[in-house]
Amino acid sequence: MSEKSSEWGKKTCETRTRGKDAAGGRPVVEPEPQAKAGGQRAEEQNGSLRASNTAGGLQPDELPGGLRVEDLDAFLAGQGEELITEPRPFAAFMRRKLREKGLLQQNLFLAADLSEGFGYKLIAEEKRTRQRDLILRLCFAARFSTEELQEALLRYGMAPLWRRFPRDAVLLAALGSGIHELQEVNRLLARYGQPPLLRDYE
Repeated sequence: MSEKSSEWGKKTCETRTRGKDAAGGRPVVEPEPQAKAGGQRAEEQNGSLRASNTAGGLQPDELPGGLRVEDLDAFLAGQGEELITEPRPFAAFMRRKLREKGLLQQNLFLAADLSEGFGYKLIAEEKRTRQRDLILRLCFAARFSTEELQEALLRYGMAPLWRRFPRDAVLLAALGSGIHELQEVNRLLARYGQPPLLRDYE
């Protein structure tokens, strides 16, 4: 085979044929599409990250970053009532949610397996705790959705559930499957080798 023919064969292997030209009847070759530009790849990766975080319970506008000092005035002015300005944001949130769900606090504490005295102080933020499990117990007992539970944790100043942590992933799966009874939640945690939701008081 001649060197010219070999070169032509090599080109046709690397390209696609698109009809024939009008003059010589030679196949018209179309180069393979170029790799996506770096900016487009980065945008797709960012989109995947946003979708992943949303699936894990975090909404895109709750993710870190995304603001610059020069945008701050317009952002604050445009948020209005969306800004959290209550002195006790968790207490205000819990009161509103319990009222919406028609749930009595006594029944909430019973379902959360917490004493009424401690539960009242916890919800009113008169008693602070560093144990996220206590807040989680209240949220599961109130039959919160994933979004409601995540907001409750954030309002209390605690880290939201993140599915990259195995225990958090189990809890998110319980929420997504409509499992709210603490005994069932703890059985699910035990099945995957994770510690149960604690009820120890501080």
